[in-house]
Amino acid sequence: MIIVNIDHIPNKEVEILGMVKGNCVQSKNIGKDIGSGLKSLVGGEIKAYSQMMNESRAIATKRMVEEAENLGAEAILNVRYTSSAVMASAAEILVYGTAVKFV
Repeated sequence: MIIVNIDHIPNKEVEILGMVKGNCVQSKNIGKDIGSGLKSLVGGEIKAYSQMMNESRAIATKRMVEEAENLGAEAILNVRYTSSAVMASAAEILVYGTAVKFV
């Protein structure tokens, strides 16, 4: 599966199959939350949350690819990621793009 954040693939004609998406909502446990809160007092990267967001992006991307494969897609164009806070210690990652197959 080709996944790109541009609206075309050079030298390829495509048939648009439709928009596909994947999402993931995750939170860290209370112990990680307390540790992260303390880290925010002194500054610097909060590694537990960076890891959580990386895992969430991977899960959301996998779900998007599965949806595209179910449509018979060979590529996903114009891929975009967005995130939002769902509650105090939980975040959602949403990834979406256009599923296509080559003609």
